[in-house]
Amino acid sequence: MALQKLQFRPGVLRDVTGYTNEGGWRDSNLVRFRLGFPESVGGWEKYAPNYSFLGTCRSMLNWVALNGSNYLAFGTQLKYYVELGGYNYDITPIRSTVVLSGPFAATNGSPIITVTDSAHGCITGDFVTFSGAVTLGGNITAAVLNKEYSVTVTNANTFTITASVNANASDVGNGGATVTAAYQINIGLNTQVVGNGWGAGTWGQFGWGSPAATTITSVLRLWSQDNYGEDLIFNIRNGEIYYWDASTANIVSLTSAQRGVALSSLSTDPETPTIANQVIVSDRDRHVIAFGANMGGVTAQDPLSIRFSSQEDPFTWSALPTNTAGELRLGSGTAIIRAVETKREILVFTDVAAYSLQFIGPPDTFGIQQVASNVTLNGYNSLIAVDDTVFWMGLKTFYVYAGQTQELVCPLLNYVFDDFNEAESDKVVASVNSGFNEVTWFYPSAASSENDLYVTYNYVDRVWSHGALARTAWIDRGTRKYPTAAATDNYLYFHEFGTDDGSTNPPSAINAYIESAPIDIGDGDKFSFVRRVIPDVSFYDAVNSPTVDFIIKTQNYPGSNYEAGSNSSVVRTSTIPVDQYTQVADVRLRGRSVILRVESNRVGTRWGLGSPRIETQVDGRR
Repeated sequence: MALQKLQFRPGVLRDVTGYTNEGGWRDSNLVRFRLGFPESVGGWEKYAPNYSFLGTCRSMLNWVALNGSNYLAFGTQLKYYVELGGYNYDITPIRSTVVLSGPFAATNGSPIITVTDSAHGCITGDFVTFSGAVTLGGNITAAVLNKEYSVTVTNANTFTITASVNANASDVGNGGATVTAAYQINIGLNTQVVGNGWGAGTWGQFGWGSPAATTITSVLRLWSQDNYGEDLIFNIRNGEIYYWDASTANIVSLTSAQRGVALSSLSTDPETPTIANQVIVSDRDRHVIAFGANMGGVTAQDPLSIRFSSQEDPFTWSALPTNTAGELRLGSGTAIIRAVETKREILVFTDVAAYSLQFIGPPDTFGIQQVASNVTLNGYNSLIAVDDTVFWMGLKTFYVYAGQTQELVCPLLNYVFDDFNEAESDKVVASVNSGFNEVTWFYPSAASSENDLYVTYNYVDRVWSHGALARTAWIDRGTRKYPTAAATDNYLYFHEFGTDDGSTNPPSAINAYIESAPIDIGDGDKFSFVRRVIPDVSFYDAVNSPTVDFIIKTQNYPGSNYEAGSNSSVVRTSTIPVDQYTQVADVRLRGRSVILRVESNRVGTRWGLGSPRIETQVDGRR
């Protein structure tokens, strides 16, 4: 009898046949590679479990104010929030405030209240907050009316709201002569509508420079944001730029925090931009930069413009000899799609090229040069900077920029893009988990309208893995101890926290597994018996008695069904941490090749796999 060491190449490979991939891994879920060996990922815990948010979060920003307040800003298609201390404060800007006279009408026995406001400008789903109203006479009291409501539009002059109680026969009033209605900015879409033109559709779906074939109606609501010192600057894609002053935030309740206001309303400079595709604060030189903004003195958006405020002054945009404000216009492409800041430069993507934007000082302030052409970008948030390197998902490929642009060799290309919802590619979000040297793209599968799968690249070891996890936004650890992600259940989560899935109460197990390609027993020319397995497993952060399952499957020929499998549970009996486990598990299997699958689906289990061995005995050629 002979012992055969099962040692596999790091990384998961799906784009070749199983026999070609002998000695490699073929499938994985919630498993990463560290030092060349697979291990299950850390768990996650719901942050602020009593406070969900409205809508789907697509991007986040974390920063610390001068008073030590640790803020997390994030936007959805419905709201814009600042999180502090586990509470989500609504700072969604107000688009208009009007005083109405007698706007309410109730129907006996119904909670539906009709509101009259000529040319209200709402769309169904918008939010309005009433104040100053008086009782309608019965159940619909002032306290019922004076709060925030989501509206259902009837026509251009009326809409309805749903009260918390049914009206009764006494509710014949109209709410009074001085009712204030504060309308929040119109909500956005939570699904991509393919369109025509530079601001519509999904660029990666059609390829850069290739227009869509249908007519635009609207686009997915996406935000960009950056902190200017302790304050926040944020922007709706192809919409207004807003400013939130942390020193006057007045955060005393979830609904009374100071809201963001239009940047142009705080500035006396008539050339302050009122629309942009994206806003960034250049950390090195303290300029606010608006990409795809309206040029000075013009209201129409210029999709190829780059405008920057004067240094240390977000409210001065007119270029004068006495300041460093200015503007540039790119010459290649039809629109700026996205920009990302690294330590030394800002990489700017149009629909046909990529540019490097760098601070050079007065009198030009910024210089720009083209660094790549004929590359693709598959979604607004599909790129991420790691120090001076930028990674992004393109059209059926992945790229890296570190002074020059290269395609990343990915052994999972077909696996990813053959099961990819191209119509929703704007939902792709790139993320970095620097503690494990990982860049991850969360993306929607072909059968899903929301992110449900991921693919991860370890940029130090240069290996890939994949799995299923529904995340719509992510920020790396920094001023907070753990990476933070947003999920489709409208909660934020701390990641690499514990061992379990904290989306349930109590926490549930993480189904982490990795499966090898077939590996020949001996030379593969003879049948062999597999008699026992010597596992090599370590357990981390474990509680109680964590276990993993070693699932051994044999195969006789390529393409044939697996023979009978055998599960062997490997039980931790040593104290934490267990660096090596050597208990022998007896099995009885026959075949020419063997497949190893290591899987855990138990609470309190986090594991790492070493180099297990199998004991075999030759059993002839037939």
